[in-house]
Amino acid sequence: MPDTSTTAPVRVVTEPLPQPLYGPKRVLRDFGGTSIANGIIGIVFSATGPVAVILAAGLAGKLSQAQLASWLFGAFFVNGILTITASWLYRQPLAFFWTIPGTVVVGASLEHLPWEQVLGAFFATGALILLLGLTGWVTPIMAALPLPIVMAMVAGVFLHFGTDLVEAPAHDAVIALPMIATFVALSVFAKLGRFVPPVLGALIVGVVVILAAGRFNSAGDAHEWLAHPMLTTPTWSWQAMIELVVPLAITVVVVQNGQGIAVLRAAGHQPPIGAATVACGVFSLVNAAVGCVSTCLTGPTNALLTASGERTRQYTAGIFCGLLAVVFGLFAPTFVAMMLGTPTAFIVTLGGLAMLKALQGAFVTAFGGKFTFGALIAFLVTISDIELLNIGAAFWGLVFGVIASRMLERADYT
Repeated sequence: MPDTSTTAPVRVVTEPLPQPLYGPKRVLRDFGGTSIANGIIGIVFSATGPVAVILAAGLAGKLSQAQLASWLFGAFFVNGILTITASWLYRQPLAFFWTIPGTVVVGASLEHLPWEQVLGAFFATGALILLLGLTGWVTPIMAALPLPIVMAMVAGVFLHFGTDLVEAPAHDAVIALPMIATFVALSVFAKLGRFVPPVLGALIVGVVVILAAGRFNSAGDAHEWLAHPMLTTPTWSWQAMIELVVPLAITVVVVQNGQGIAVLRAAGHQPPIGAATVACGVFSLVNAAVGCVSTCLTGPTNALLTASGERTRQYTAGIFCGLLAVVFGLFAPTFVAMMLGTPTAFIVTLGGLAMLKALQGAFVTAFGGKFTFGALIAFLVTISDIELLNIGAAFWGLVFGVIASRMLERADYT
């Protein structure tokens, strides 16, 4: 086990690579139908509902189609490279994508912060995550922030996806109702849902309804097929730093990486926590350059990659998922143009359906055990959308939640 003691905080804490490294012949021999199927399911999940979350955040911030395409290029192409490399080196499925709760936080901040200032916060977040990984400070920081309070903040950030989903049928029932009905049907009939995930089924039905009703708008840069990453000079702003850096880092290190580590451990793997944190920091810096939110070790996708097959060969599902992500990232402008050509209700409904399980999990974690009063304060402050010192509510939700818990729930800390 790596030494994470606080007596030597400057020591680099990463896990050694398994030896010997597998060559191409061994990797190809370990590939199989299960690896391919799980890899496809993993990328399909990532490219449906979670992408709708990115588009919703970007549209809230009035980002251009080119900026959204560059964001997706980083989310898939850059993170796909990391997924391939990490899965091969550590011989286990290690899918890295982007922080979904962090994306939601960014969407709220984009309503009052310029894009260049948000990019500056992306760079600072990457540097902070890298520092946490290199020094081994991840564990004490995770211990200092009770997970229920963090997840209450996340639940508050996610809540509008649920309320928007409820409102969608009132605004566009023709699009929303068939998608919701399909999602419910595939969730109820679990055997069918294993072959067609509910979110994917909702997406397919939504596309069919849009085409049948003639609701697709092909306007936009239809001639742009391949990605052209946009390099934008960031602007440093104390408001953006305080409002975004800590919440983004927490969603990566505590929320998303915590989920990914738990999923992989449950499947019998030993994920490299220190190396994963360092990788998230490095690739978050790379992604910031192309306008993409911070990289994380994803939970849901890794759960899909480890759903079946021999444990010692599951790393090939991670490699294949990464390869598909690279291809998807290369064609990001085409996908963005297609998504933006659909009615708003399609994106809102798809994003809401994709976030239901995450919202449920956030509530269960926040209010299912200890620190419930601090979690309640964090939730209420977050959904209030208050701004103190020009800093958004998500940050203050964490601050006031921890303060309230420290004052009134001292027994829970023992």
